[in-house]
Amino acid sequence: MQIKLNGVAPLRHLGVIRAQGIDAAKFLHGQLSQDFLTLGSSEARLAAYCSAKGRMLASFIGLQRSPTEILLICSLDILAATLKRLSMFILRAQLKLSDASAEYALCGLAGDAVEAGVGGTAWARTDVGAASMISLYPADATRRALWLAPIDQKELAGAAMSESNWAWGEVRSGVATISAALVEALVPQMLNYESVGGVNFKKGCYPGQEVVARSQFRGTLKRRAYLAHCTAVMRAGDEVFQAGDDSQPCGIVAQAAAMPEPSAPGFDAIVSLLISAQETGNLHIGSAHGPVLITTAPPYPLLADI
Repeated sequence: MQIKLNGVAPLRHLGVIRAQGIDAAKFLHGQLSQDFLTLGSSEARLAAYCSAKGRMLASFIGLQRSPTEILLICSLDILAATLKRLSMFILRAQLKLSDASAEYALCGLAGDAVEAGVGGTAWARTDVGAASMISLYPADATRRALWLAPIDQKELAGAAMSESNWAWGEVRSGVATISAALVEALVPQMLNYESVGGVNFKKGCYPGQEVVARSQFRGTLKRRAYLAHCTAVMRAGDEVFQAGDDSQPCGIVAQAAAMPEPSAPGFDAIVSLLISAQETGNLHIGSAHGPVLITTAPPYPLLADI
């Protein structure tokens, strides 16, 4: 059964960090996994913020509002800690980082709410007055976009969609957002970030860059992100086990959401798994004897290991 998402959903689980100043792009370029020096007005960029060990502390969708202002959209539950950590490294750079969440409204658009011809590819950006619409990866065949606008702008028109339905569409897109349950759990490739525009291997140094590059270029990737389904409740941070082996987990739930149709009970998720465990199967949530987990390939091609 194909479930069709449609409408406009408020995204209260997201927040906005503002980088303001002549060094905003240069600073973020040196801290994140994407190239922010060449970020233009017709695009947004997915990026990871990593520890020195290459583990993701946060993920962002970044867009340039002016030559001296960049906005970073991230999960609200990690915004304060991320802002504090990033601010520690400003040193002599000429910029200010601040929480701008109260100044912007964020909405998710799906189906008919995404205007025809607006941003055909993921991360393309279209401005409508002071608002920006960012095209996202689709949920199955349904087009989706992120809408960011000043809080005082007229309310966005369109059929109402629940936040829970939007959350399910996020899962079905296969592109996970780092939340508190995942901080320092995964390197970007464990969530397929190199395959969905989240890593630039030519941009130069940033925290964790050597680990991320080594994982890619030396062919040492052992974990990937997959879509998964379970009849039981799943949450970000839940561990995945193989049948008969309770000694250690073989994966983790990165993001999960209830299916929107009562006739199709259960939860869908993005899970980061050992490739060998995905190939072998017999996967369970919580323990080796927990509810059965059925996995499928991600809904986009993976960048070949080099």
